[in-house]
Amino acid sequence: MLCSNVLHEGLTFIFALRMLVKVKCKGEQKYIKISDPTLEVFLNQVFVKFHIEPKDQAGLKVYDESGTEIDDDVFEDVVKDPNCGVLKLKPAEDDGECKMFSQYEQSMAYWAIYGKVFFFTCSLQVIENILQKKPGGDRIIKEYGRTKALTDSSRRQMVNIVVAEMTETHGTTPSRTIREMYAKGIVSLFPNLKDPFSEKGYEHFYDPDSGSGYLAWRIKTIQRKSSEERRSPAHNECNRGPASERDVPEPELSEEQLREAISFMKHASDEEAVRMKMKQTFSSRQKMVHDAQQSPHVLATFPRFADVKGLIEQDFVSLFGEETSAKLLERWPTLFKEKTIRQSKGLSASSIELQELIQAADSPLSGNEDLYGWDSDLSSILLLLHLLPPSAQGRKKPGKMSATQAMGNLVVFRKVRRNSIQGHLDSIVQTRQPYLLAVGTSRRSVHEFFIIVDKMAIPCKATSSLGAFDELFKAHFVFGTEYCESLRNMYTFIQTTIYNIDVGHIRENPRVIELRARFLQ
Repeated sequence: MLCSNVLHEGLTFIFALRMLVKVKCKGEQKYIKISDPTLEVFLNQVFVKFHIEPKDQAGLKVYDESGTEIDDDVFEDVVKDPNCGVLKLKPAEDDGECKMFSQYEQSMAYWAIYGKVFFFTCSLQVIENILQKKPGGDRIIKEYGRTKALTDSSRRQMVNIVVAEMTETHGTTPSRTIREMYAKGIVSLFPNLKDPFSEKGYEHFYDPDSGSGYLAWRIKTIQRKSSEERRSPAHNECNRGPASERDVPEPELSEEQLREAISFMKHASDEEAVRMKMKQTFSSRQKMVHDAQQSPHVLATFPRFADVKGLIEQDFVSLFGEETSAKLLERWPTLFKEKTIRQSKGLSASSIELQELIQAADSPLSGNEDLYGWDSDLSSILLLLHLLPPSAQGRKKPGKMSATQAMGNLVVFRKVRRNSIQGHLDSIVQTRQPYLLAVGTSRRSVHEFFIIVDKMAIPCKATSSLGAFDELFKAHFVFGTEYCESLRNMYTFIQTTIYNIDVGHIRENPRVIELRARFLQ
């Protein structure tokens, strides 16, 4: 009895127990009888029967159903096995990876990476685009065009520019495929840099077999520096932020007095009396905020944040003073808002959502309310997020979250309904960093803002969107909470450039520094 047959692009072989082989190829079916169960005899019979020319025979190998190559020393054992299954004949180099690179090198491809699909132009265009938009890149292209070569210093600068863009886009540990794509792009753009004696010509930039080359060495340097910074004792001093402990006065109250004040605040109806007790317990609360064991219980210990408006502002003033506290509301409308709108109009990646935000920010009395029709002030804050979008987060989180996606980590809108606030809190399934909940009839007509922290809705004292955002920013410092990673660049800009907090003592993304230079010059 013969096994059932399966048709493949190449040759498909179905072995019978009597060593009778049924072969189907290009619509023809023929039987081949093997007198000697060796790989050499088997191949010779197939070549003769199907008239396969000698030039097409080189490199052909036999594989079983699992894709494992069958060598001569095991061929007889495999074909005598009743469960040997279907054997396939194909070139040794015909594997998925080679096909993928062939398609990529021809023009362009869609690659699926971690469930997301990214569009890549050809590798030459990738490198050319990087060098054209980065400082110093144009000079390198012109130097090659003039001399058909690059000096050592220009080559080093080119590698630094390319790797900086690679790690910014794909994280500090980009995949082997990404590294190889960039290496191929370099020798495609600069053909005279290609090594004529190596197999692919770009191994000196990245060799996938050994993991060496200029690109790999530069990536290792970046990884080493990053690791050293994390281990450095002074690292924390150079990376201050909202979670950093601040110098505050010694607590005014004894432990017994503190317990009494906490008990009083939980039951008091006089809001002024609550504010006074909150001011007296400020230092004790800050010590609690920065104690790993006590910090999760701050809001349960001081629940009046949830109903007495203005307590976040009061604690922030105690931390930094009245002058610092007023800076966003003073400086955003008069200086930063207009510059943010102007810079946003020059963004190259212009989406419908971005254009709607620009329109809403630039025209306070008009705008589309259906999608992103926030009022002028909040739209301008969201434009700042587009100017300072999220950065890539390394190998475990490759690629970037878009600025449009990150907007959901900053503000969420809910229409006014019965129990709409509690319904939103009940829908939270995972811990999130503080964000704004806007409740109203439309995004342009918000009745009230809340700051959502640990599934608690803290009402904002401010009724304007800019005032609510001001309180949201301050909540990070009051509760010692890190910035949401996708909003870090935007918040860091506001912290250092507008509030002037921790200037020179916080690590800033180059984009933050560049934008500050544009705004303040």
